[in-house]
Amino acid sequence: MTRPPEAETAGHRVMFLEMAARPGYDWPQVPHDGVAASLLRAEAPPAWYFGVLYAAVGRPHGWAALHESDAELSAWLADPAVTLWSLIRAGWPQGFFLLDARADGVSQIAHLGLVPEAQGLGFGRFLVRTAILTAWERPGLERLCVETSSRDHPRALAAYQQAGFAVVAQEERAAPMPGPPQGDG
Repeated sequence: MTRPPEAETAGHRVMFLEMAARPGYDWPQVPHDGVAASLLRAEAPPAWYFGVLYAAVGRPHGWAALHESDAELSAWLADPAVTLWSLIRAGWPQGFFLLDARADGVSQIAHLGLVPEAQGLGFGRFLVRTAILTAWERPGLERLCVETSSRDHPRALAAYQQAGFAVVAQEERAAPMPGPPQGDG
């Protein structure tokens, strides 16, 4: 996977959110705008697939480049407590969420987002609520966590709070801004 070079450093605020019980709402319906869409669990996804989704969703928001090697990402993605779900719409991936339930009694929405072309169509709310309910399906779950930051979509924090998360902490961080996209050719 090609990783962009790091450029300048910029500050951003990170919010840590939690919920301690399954919310009372039902499973959301896939938004329907006349284009076929489905949510699929990726079985043993390769590192490159996660990397492509991460970059497609995160680049417009200035997410930092992944620093793990492909071997480290592959080992993480192969863990049965880590699950990656892809939103496939019009035949191509338009969003995803990744749950990390490796800690006893705790699960984390480690990553969640949509590509720019899928934003504004109702899929954000669908992904957030589906990720939450999917996480609460795990036996023994006591707490669900997620982090969001000022580098995420401007409505991310509100979407998490509307879905039942509460902010438990926040901090300012300095992190490298990603450089321009790099091509392979």
